[in-house]
Amino acid sequence: MLDALLHFLRALYNPEGLKELIRWGGAPLVCLIIFIETGFFVGFFLPGDSLLVTAGIFAAAGVIPLRWLLVPGIICAIAGDQIGYWVGRAAGVTLYTRKDSLLFRRSHLEKAHAFYEKHGGKTVILARFVPIIRTFCPPVTGAAAMSYPMFVVYDIFGGVLWVGSMLLGGYFLGRHVPNIEHRIHYVIAAVILLSILPPIIGILRSRRGSGATPPVAAPTTISGE
Repeated sequence: MLDALLHFLRALYNPEGLKELIRWGGAPLVCLIIFIETGFFVGFFLPGDSLLVTAGIFAAAGVIPLRWLLVPGIICAIAGDQIGYWVGRAAGVTLYTRKDSLLFRRSHLEKAHAFYEKHGGKTVILARFVPIIRTFCPPVTGAAAMSYPMFVVYDIFGGVLWVGSMLLGGYFLGRHVPNIEHRIHYVIAAVILLSILPPIIGILRSRRGSGATPPVAAPTTISGE
């Protein structure tokens, strides 16, 4: 069982392995990974961006019908966030006192909270495009008691924008760039670079702005942006 799990994890971060996983599991596996990444703390390490772009390229090649990925993927991304929101809503501020474990890192939660404090309600949309923040943003918004109807509006828009842009971007590449499936490692490298660029810019700006990082405040109750 452990060997199978390790093999799965290695495949996720290997271009050839990722291609084989998508061929083997198809749309159900892609949607399941998206659901876990957005809905459970354990999913923070899953490569949602590169997975969706690669799946879009495969859809262009006729391996998986695009319609089996697009709407189900959006639904799974939104459903996962709903779970995260209600986990945060139920746990409240006690979530910030939880000890680190194999499946939970408080530092990730604090980064998501800082991101939330900076961007307000728009974080629900922006966080979709930032690894790790994507997983921990919904619990943060729930712990901050953001109005649920407002959260749903932001979340639906963010889910459609994220899944749609990643899948359709990969589909466009697959249709217009010859033999792109044989150069998938370059595409994945570019996606990873773009996804980690915002946090890197934020870190550089914060270091330039002040030498010390202020402590993360306890979440406050808000009704929207």
